[in-house]
Amino acid sequence: MSDVLSQLGDILEQRKNADSDVSYVASLHEKGLNKILEKVGEEAIEVVIAAKDAQKDGVANDLVYETADLWFHTLVMLSHMGERPEAVLNELARRFDLSGLEEKASREV
Repeated sequence: MSDVLSQLGDILEQRKNADSDVSYVASLHEKGLNKILEKVGEEAIEVVIAAKDAQKDGVANDLVYETADLWFHTLVMLSHMGERPEAVLNELARRFDLSGLEEKASREV
């Protein structure tokens, strides 16, 4: 699974400086962080709606599709900030064998 994220990270880096007339990713980078964050927020809302619809209808196709959009735009955000998908995977791996409650408490100051 991480191979897919790593490959996508490579593609996002390549397209970061591509021609914005032919690359959606380049156009997002050209518009800047606020536009990228707007897309992340928009996709997050669509995931929430898709989850509610999936619960009601018992069909998760839209939920998976919208989650893919959210992940994609989140990866564009990370790329814009100079981070790779592996950074998130490493953080998730760090949390193995750590209670979610313990992890949350360790962040509270």
